[in-house]
Amino acid sequence: MSSKRDYYEVLGVPRNASDDDIKKAYRKLAMKHHPDRNQGESSKAAEEKFKECKEAFEMLSDPQKRAAYDQYGHAGVDPNLGMGRGGAEGFGGFAEAFGDIFGDIFGGAAGQRRGGQQIYRGADLSYAMEITLEEAAAGKETQIRIPAYDPCDTCKGSGAKPGTSPISCTTCHGSGTVQMRQGFFSIQQTCPQCHGSGKIIPEPCPTCHGQGRIKKNKTLEVKIPAGIDAGMRIRSSGNGEPGPNGGPNGDLYIEIRVKQHDIFERDGDDLHCTVPVGITTAALGGTVEVPTLGGRAEVELPEGTQHGKTFRLRGKGIKGVRSTYPGDLYCHISVETPIKLTEHQRKLMKELDESFRKSGDRHSPSAKSWSDRVKDLFKA
Repeated sequence: MSSKRDYYEVLGVPRNASDDDIKKAYRKLAMKHHPDRNQGESSKAAEEKFKECKEAFEMLSDPQKRAAYDQYGHAGVDPNLGMGRGGAEGFGGFAEAFGDIFGDIFGGAAGQRRGGQQIYRGADLSYAMEITLEEAAAGKETQIRIPAYDPCDTCKGSGAKPGTSPISCTTCHGSGTVQMRQGFFSIQQTCPQCHGSGKIIPEPCPTCHGQGRIKKNKTLEVKIPAGIDAGMRIRSSGNGEPGPNGGPNGDLYIEIRVKQHDIFERDGDDLHCTVPVGITTAALGGTVEVPTLGGRAEVELPEGTQHGKTFRLRGKGIKGVRSTYPGDLYCHISVETPIKLTEHQRKLMKELDESFRKSGDRHSPSAKSWSDRVKDLFKA
């Protein structure tokens, strides 16, 4: 084992290299020394170097083996692991190392195969549903109309004009795919002529125009869960568009939109509302009745309640889809100034104002601090 090179030296990485650095180094060396890229006299040397870097990668990419190697060197690991395997088995790590590279460059597998043809999953559909805040809080069951596809009655789903038949694609010979070479890679792609179907329709059906199906509408039952919020989606599996060549259907996504409410605004599981209060009730205190989604509630206003004061009613909000307890209702007090006063009321208001002026600032909690800030502004 003394003749073996250090695994870190083989990959050209330091001993504190991360797993990602080790993987990147191995990919680069495997690409360089793979026998498919080194033909002729250099193939034997390239094969040995490929095996060497593959062994180093197998050891250093395994946390337990790496720890043993770091502590004891080659004596701490099985010296025969990954060696002595020839042929295709000896290069099994090559596909594993470059599998994700193929996916990044070429988009991965386009689909499955059935009966020699390439099949694909159908496209997903999106449906926007508008509901009220009350419906979002309580949930509901409803029906929607969505597009669906049935086999064409004229051509019986073949896509060909009655009396004619589809023919095998001359480009891919009915396989639905074509092989292309890029360097030493062999890439399989969907046939550009038949788009993966493996067939060509010389005379399309006049009813479905060669699609083999016609568009219809169907009614779907939808259950809206209680507590759902705007922007959430409900997935109805298998109710999207059908896949080409008999592939599986896509899904239907129902996006929830909540109508603007006349009174409440929703913030997560909490509700907010503005409660108008007369000036006398705010000054003297009293009980104010406020609405909730489930009925009514009362808020006790203390004497001298100011505009903008907020009162919280616990548990009067909405219980969200993933929540254990309902949120709260926040009531924001809006003190309103009286309008259209009678002469008598005007006189009383003036007398009240004179009384306030004589008693100083104690009736206006914010007046003194505001006045002081204004004076400081003019002095600056």
